[in-house]
Amino acid sequence: MDLAQLSALAAVVDEGSFDGAAAALHLTPSAVSQRIKALEQSAGQVLVRRTRPTEVTGPGEAYLRLARQIDALVHEAAVGADLAAPGPVTVPIALSADSMATWVLPALATLPAGICFDLHRDDQSRTADLLRSGTVMAAITSVDEAVQGCRSTRLGVARYRPMATPAFVERWFPDGVDADALAVAPMIVFDRNDDLQDRYLRRRTRRRLAPPRHHVPASADFAEAVALGLGWGVLPYEQSTEREERGELVELDPGQHVDVVLHWQQWTLQTPALEAVAAAIGVAAADHLL
Repeated sequence: MDLAQLSALAAVVDEGSFDGAAAALHLTPSAVSQRIKALEQSAGQVLVRRTRPTEVTGPGEAYLRLARQIDALVHEAAVGADLAAPGPVTVPIALSADSMATWVLPALATLPAGICFDLHRDDQSRTADLLRSGTVMAAITSVDEAVQGCRSTRLGVARYRPMATPAFVERWFPDGVDADALAVAPMIVFDRNDDLQDRYLRRRTRRRLAPPRHHVPASADFAEAVALGLGWGVLPYEQSTEREERGELVELDPGQHVDVVLHWQQWTLQTPALEAVAAAIGVAAADHLL
């Protein structure tokens, strides 16, 4: 394996283009292209899709994962050998928008200088895919089975409750929550991958309902949309408790909730930076998850 070629592969994927990779590596785009072509010739397969942004192919995932692991090991070796400061180490992590907006960022803020983060947001059911592809070193995921080359640790349960404004409940559920009312009351979902609201509907009604829905793909704005009465939605405690205390939100269906078991998956390859991040995440999860 040629380390310069592997570094070029990681840069092309991270920067999303050959020009961006060239700027990050202080090379010409032609030099980056030559390194990628040489690596692909050695592998006998196409490793990068020349799209905008560029994407790693299935065969390229193993090479990308190797490139990141080697980069982490080289950084730690430089630190251990007390060489000239190698610069900060970057830890890419995949996590959901809710985790990022509530308890993860405060946990990462407790870590010492010298660790940078590249956070990739996706649904917790899909974050393990980013770990599998080599895009990230670690992920907060609802998938408990460890990705190949990784270890999995249970963090706890994130509980979501269906919430709405008092006025919304009075308008759409005057006779209480039932399947007929849920079929027509507007609801708010994060994006097309968000199935938390639908999970509640299926469990509550034993039917597949298709109520009107607003798509609000930002965690804080999602909670704000519920508080503004645009629709009902399931919210974690961190985003609903204060509004409940002020009377702005109420439980739509008291006693009903959707639980998501979260796991921390990371490379089995251990580095001090990654272990420090894992420890901080574990402490925070113990405080915020059930």
